[in-house]
Amino acid sequence: MRLAEAAGALAEPRFRWYFLARTTTSIGRSMTSVALAFAVLHITDDAGALAQVLAAHMAAMVLFLLLGGVVADRYSRTAVMQVSHTTAFLTQGLAAYLVITGQAQVWHLVVIETINGAVSAFGMPAMMGVVPLVVPPGRLQQANALLSLSRSSIAIVGPALAGALVVGAGPGWALLVDSLTFLIAVPMLVQVRLSGRVRDADEPPPSMVRDLREGWSAFVSHTWVWIVVAAFGVLNAVHTGAVLVLGPVVAKASAGVGEQGWGLALSAEAAGVVLMTIVAMRWRITRPLVAGMVGVSLLAVPMSVLGLAPQTVLLMAAFLVAGAGAEIFGVAWNTALHEHIPDAVLSRVSSYDALGSFVAMPLGALVFGWLASVFEPRSVLLASAVGYAALALATLAAPSVRGLRARPEPDPADAVD
Repeated sequence: MRLAEAAGALAEPRFRWYFLARTTTSIGRSMTSVALAFAVLHITDDAGALAQVLAAHMAAMVLFLLLGGVVADRYSRTAVMQVSHTTAFLTQGLAAYLVITGQAQVWHLVVIETINGAVSAFGMPAMMGVVPLVVPPGRLQQANALLSLSRSSIAIVGPALAGALVVGAGPGWALLVDSLTFLIAVPMLVQVRLSGRVRDADEPPPSMVRDLREGWSAFVSHTWVWIVVAAFGVLNAVHTGAVLVLGPVVAKASAGVGEQGWGLALSAEAAGVVLMTIVAMRWRITRPLVAGMVGVSLLAVPMSVLGLAPQTVLLMAAFLVAGAGAEIFGVAWNTALHEHIPDAVLSRVSSYDALGSFVAMPLGALVFGWLASVFEPRSVLLASAVGYAALALATLAAPSVRGLRARPEPDPADAVD
C-alpha cells in the first residue's frame, strides 16, 4: 500500500477535524512527562515525591474510568472530550502558573494531578470510541496509524524541547504549552459533530449498573482481551516505576545523561514510534497480538540500559527500539478492539481495559519509589527488565491471544454511516 493511499482516512471531514484536535493536544502532552518530572525534582530530589505526584494522577484516573466509559457510551463522545479538555486547560494552567512563579509545592502538584487524572478518565474512553464512527471499516488500522504518527512525530521534538526549556527557562513553561493546546483543541472537536446514543422507544431508562454490566459482559466474553489486560496490569506497574520514577532519578544522577539527555532519550523513543508507524501504514498486521506482545517486550531494553550503562547515546538507541515495539502493540491493539468489539459497548470495554491496565500503576510508582530508598536503583532496573520481557512473552501461551486474526479487509466502497 502506498503512503498516500494509507493516508486516505484524512479525506473524511470529521476524522480530519478529530485528527487535528488530537495532534494539537499531542504537542503539549509530548512535553509534559519531562516538565512534570523535573518540576517535582526541582522542588525536592526525593524520588518518593515524584512517585506521589504520578500516583495521584493515576489513582484518580483508575477511580473514575468505569464512570467515564459509561458516560462516553451514553453521550456524545466529542462533547465529553470538550468538557475534559476545558478542565485540563484550567488545571494544567494553574500548575504552570505555580511552577513559573516559584510558588509550587509538592502537595500543589499532587492535588492538580489528581484532578487531571479524574479528567482523563472521561476523555480516554471517549477518544477510543470516536475513530470507528468517523472512518470506513477498511481504514481503521490506517486511521490509528495516522493518529500515532502525528503523536509520535511531535513527541520526537517535544521531550527534547521540554528538556531544553527545563534547563533554560524552567519546567513551568512546558506545562503552560500543554495547557494552551487543550484550549485550542476544543473548537476543533465541535466540528466532529457526534451525537449521543439513541435508545429504542421500548428500551428501559438508562441505568449505570446495567450499563456497567453490559460492558463487563462484553469485556469478559473475549478471552484475549482480559488476558492481555491482566498482563498489562503488571507490565504497566513495572514500566511506571522503572522508567517514569527511577528513570529520571538515574538520569539526573548520571553525568552522561542529565535532564537534557533524558529528554533526548524520550525523543528517540518517539522516533522509533514514527518509524514503526510508517511500516504499520503499509503493512496489514494479520496476527495483531503476536506482533503486539513481541513488540511490547522490547520496552525492557531501556530498563536494561539504565541499569547497566546509563549513557545518552545508548539510552537513545534503547528507547528507539522500545518506541518501535510499543507502536506495534498500540496500533495492533486499538485496531483489534475496533474490529472485534461492537461500537455500542466500545467505550465501556475500553474503560475496563484501561482500568485493568492502569489499576496497579499508582502502586508501581509508590513501590519503586520505596525500592529506590532500599536498594540501588540500577539493580532494581535490571531485575525489572528481565521480569517485564518474560511476562509480555508469556501471554502468547494463550491460544486466544496468539490465534487472534485481523478481520478481512472489506470492500473499499464501504462508507462510514
